[in-house]
Amino acid sequence: MTRMRIKHTIRLPADLSVRLADYAARKKVSQALIVETALASFLSPDGPERLEAALARRLDRMTRQLERMERRVTISNESLAVFVRFWLTSTPPLPDAALAAAQSKGRERYDGFIEAVGRRLARGKTLDDEVRLDVGSVAEGQDI
Repeated sequence: MTRMRIKHTIRLPADLSVRLADYAARKKVSQALIVETALASFLSPDGPERLEAALARRLDRMTRQLERMERRVTISNESLAVFVRFWLTSTPPLPDAALAAAQSKGRERYDGFIEAVGRRLARGKTLDDEVRLDVGSVAEGQDI
């Protein structure tokens, strides 16, 4: 049995008409099918519930992403804090005569450090990746 179709004539703003035509061309479907599907979705009694479910899924995904980001920031902060505490407690103060040479060497080392960070970031390898590998090795009973 064929569904009866009734012809409708509608007017769309020019920009919306262009977007409709572009979308139809990209998806390789008729503009009428897109309009029919959009209207059915818009007029569907469960439309708002589907939209709410889709938004809830997106929010859940974003929440998980933020939680991962928060964990990484916490690891970074703790790593920095441990390093600074170790460095401050294990580095003896310099005599005044050696201060200028030490500052010069410090600048040179810092430049090298920045270059190393740049290379590491370019490779895509992160501390988070290393921590996961190290924790995985420990969990499997392997030495690090």
